[in-house]
Amino acid sequence: VQLQAFGGGLVQAGDSLRLSCAASGRPFSDHIMGWFRQAPGKEREFVAAITWNGAGTYYADSVKGRFTISRDNAKNTLYLQMSSLKPEDTAVYYCAARAGSWGRYREADFGSWGQGTQLTVSS
Repeated sequence: VQLQAFGGGLVQAGDSLRLSCAASGRPFSDHIMGWFRQAPGKEREFVAAITWNGAGTYYADSVKGRFTISRDNAKNTLYLQMSSLKPEDTAVYYCAARAGSWGRYREADFGSWGQGTQLTVSS
């Protein structure tokens, strides 16, 4: 599956923003989807994941309660609704897809990646 993330930008602390990820190629609904992020000078880290039908989600502690992952299988699109943004959320955000079972959230578990979209949160 091919992925393209978009929707990043420059926002102020406390603002909200929604990222999107458009998928093409293999059936979108066959894949568990996730969001990762990489801040300058840091390793890429897991943010959130969602099951094939959207019924199940999992979040990193750092974003729990502020970010919401969702998907629209009819539109082949993944979303990340972010609220109460903080400067420490500044990063390049990547969407990713994986086949297989639920419950794996490591970067290495995801086989398909989008190109990333930059989010900058100013204080």
